[in-house]
Order: sequence, then structure tokens, then C-alpha cells
Amino acid sequence: MKMVVITGSAHKKGTSACLADNFIKGAEEAGYEVYRFDAAFKKVHPCLGCNHCYKSGEGCVFKDDMEELNPRLIEADAVVFVSPIYYYNINSQIKSVIDRFYANDQKLHGGKKTALLTTMADDVMKSADAADLWLKNCAEFLNWEIVGTVNAKNSLTREDIEKSDYPQQAYELGKKF
Repeated sequence: MKMVVITGSAHKKGTSACLADNFIKGAEEAGYEVYRFDAAFKKVHPCLGCNHCYKSGEGCVFKDDMEELNPRLIEADAVVFVSPIYYYNINSQIKSVIDRFYANDQKLHGGKKTALLTTMADDVMKSADAADLWLKNCAEFLNWEIVGTVNAKNSLTREDIEKSDYPQQAYELGKKF
């Protein structure tokens, strides 16, 4: 079984990385072969909606690090998203990757599992509502099964999240797959 974990944070040792690391450990113990794509450290041009991919059938006009990710996305049994919450939603680095799914839209529909892990400094879960709704709507559109979410509030620093049970929740979610 193959899984792609797409992260959005630019902090290699930050709170989102902590959740991603624990999630991946659980998923690997559950038997998944995990490929991690750290979007903040990749070159991913934003989608312009030019429709070249649909009109030509040749994929996206931009030849960037999505070419590394695309074949793995298509063959994956599961696609998991890990993002900090910035202004009540997933961050732009991960959103650019998701927008580029458009070039492979037909190939991505059906049969995959998904999950969302978020971190936020805020002390209310409401701050993750838009991200959770995005996952629900995206999964419904793609006909993917949502396995779960972990929304880590009060997680401004690595120390904050390590004192919580969120890393364990991420690990357990990974094993649940």
C-alpha cells in the first residue's frame, strides 16, 4: 500500500513536522510505503487555470517539482495533508500543490483514503473549521474516504505540541489506515 503525505509548513522542526513525523511512523507500522512531499521546500508554480492540461492531454505546462509528485499521487492508495492554520485555513504552500491536482483530475477520482492534520496557535477549534470543510468537500468531489483529522490547537511552538497528546493522536491516525 502506498501513501503520499503532503506537508505545507516551512518549519522543518515545527509543530506540523511533529505531527507529520508521528503520523508517518504510525502509517509505516500499519504497512504503508510513505512518500513525503514537503511543499514549502519544493518549486511548485501556482495553477493559472489555463486548461492546457485538459486541452492537450499532455499535463501541466509548468515543469516543476509536481512532476516528481504526480506519479506518486496517481498510484497512491492514500493522500494525507499536514498544514499549519494561517488565517483560518491551510497555508498557501500546500494549497498551491492541491490546486495543481487539476492536471490529473480524472486520474485522482475514486478509491483513495485521506486525512488532514493541522496545527494552530489559536485556542479554539473553530480556527480549523474551514480546513476541515475543505477536506470534506474535496474528498466528496474526489470520492475519497476520510479516515480522520487531527487539529492541534494551542500549538504555537514545538514545545507546546510535544506537551500535548496531539503527536500520539497523529501516530494513532497513521496506524488506523
